[in-house]
Amino acid sequence: MGRHFGDLAKIRHVITYTISPFEQRAFPNYFSKGIPNVWRRFKTSVFKVAPPMVLMYLTYTWGNRVHEQTKRKNPADYENDK
Repeated sequence: MGRHFGDLAKIRHVITYTISPFEQRAFPNYFSKGIPNVWRRFKTSVFKVAPPMVLMYLTYTWGNRVHEQTKRKNPADYENDK
């Protein structure tokens, strides 16, 4: 039972290659390609996501406002009470 999770099965004829963590670059092309790519993806999806979210927010706030108004008592119902 001394096998670790990665060594549960012995697979033959499979070659894997790895590179040392000391030879890797942590953030390659971060500023030249990463930030423009994030901006491009944001621009393409904001018009698909934002309108339904704005609509749902407006519906939610309208519903809460109407609910609070219906919870209040109407003073006209109690004018003739003494």
